[in-house]
Amino acid sequence: MRAGVRLAIDVGKARIGVARCDPHAMLATPVETVARVSNGDTDIARLVELVGDVEAFEVVVGLPLGLGGHRTPSTDDAEEFAKRLVRALGATAATERPVAVRLVDERLSTVAAQSNLRAAGRNTKQSRNVIDQAAAVVILEHALEMERGLGRPPGTVVESQTIEHNQDAPPAEESDPA
Repeated sequence: MRAGVRLAIDVGKARIGVARCDPHAMLATPVETVARVSNGDTDIARLVELVGDVEAFEVVVGLPLGLGGHRTPSTDDAEEFAKRLVRALGATAATERPVAVRLVDERLSTVAAQSNLRAAGRNTKQSRNVIDQAAAVVILEHALEMERGLGRPPGTVVESQTIEHNQDAPPAEESDPA
């Protein structure tokens, strides 16, 4: 298991949930919800700032696939957002070292997050401001569990122009066999 802080993001049409893990990759916690902007880069700029603030070495972006593993319009949106993030991270001095961006299967992360919040006594209306953060926590926990189980980083590495599939890692749509 690689040591170091990771950020996870749950990209939505209106909001972006952000979570982080501790340097030992044991505990994922919510960070904040960033407003998604359709024109401009204030959302990306805030994420780059958060990467620098927590000294993350990697950002895990949830890849929303359909239940059968098929692509959806949200899949394309998340991939394009991840590419924008890679370009921004490469063009800023906020991070002193390269920061990898990975796409990891996020099927049912929002459903799991809603279930967790309901179990904690919060209804959907009360949870609207934190549901995206909770989904990011679920995405990060899933990525950490996959890395522990497989012994290698999960998902696929994002390049600014293309999505590069790690030859040793399963495609993003595969889940942890455990």
